[in-house]
Amino acid sequence: MDDSPKLTARQQQVLDLVQSAIERTGAPPTRAEIAAELGFKSANAAEEHLQALARKGVIELVGGTSRGIRLKSDTLRALNEARLAPFGKQYMLPLPHLAQLTLPLVGRVAAGSPILAQEHVDQTYLMEASMWARRPDYLLKVRGMSMRDAGILDGDLLAVQKAKDAKNGQIVVARLGDDVTVKRLRRTSKGIELLPENPDFQTIHVPLDAADFELEGIAVGLIRNTMLM
Repeated sequence: MDDSPKLTARQQQVLDLVQSAIERTGAPPTRAEIAAELGFKSANAAEEHLQALARKGVIELVGGTSRGIRLKSDTLRALNEARLAPFGKQYMLPLPHLAQLTLPLVGRVAAGSPILAQEHVDQTYLMEASMWARRPDYLLKVRGMSMRDAGILDGDLLAVQKAKDAKNGQIVVARLGDDVTVKRLRRTSKGIELLPENPDFQTIHVPLDAADFELEGIAVGLIRNTMLM
């Protein structure tokens, strides 16, 4: 028996758009972006569909942020199963443990040392691979509220895929001098801007010839820390 919630065509479109935005940039869309993409007359129409999806249990809405939309883990699993369904069960992994990831949780990072150095790993988590549209390499504990309006809050666990390059608009983990920070990346003719998602924080400007800047990875998902307690 299929216990998955029944969605209207419009609700499915909104859900697909949220998933696509998270896969592409590491963060969900704003209500205004959903409205523009799907041709709604206002952001309020997008909000109504999001509220309906939340009531049906496929997403979680976080108040006070313009991008406070989260896909629940069982939603991600269902989406993954739906992708595999047309190909038959022979494409499913035969052993459950093969579909699991062991992800190190990185806490505070010491200046000048690799982000995945053993002394930075607080613990490890065994997680289902189907939770992620793009495979993460580690979890980073978020500190501070500079990305609040992207739905990334203090204490959250950011799933990160190791990368040395990123596209404009992606949320990245970057090393700048002695600090590791999570910001949205934007390239300019003068260098790189690391953009916060909170007006209380300032943009970080990185010149083209900066020797102390290094990209550590791209955000591919987020876990609210209370989910793991």
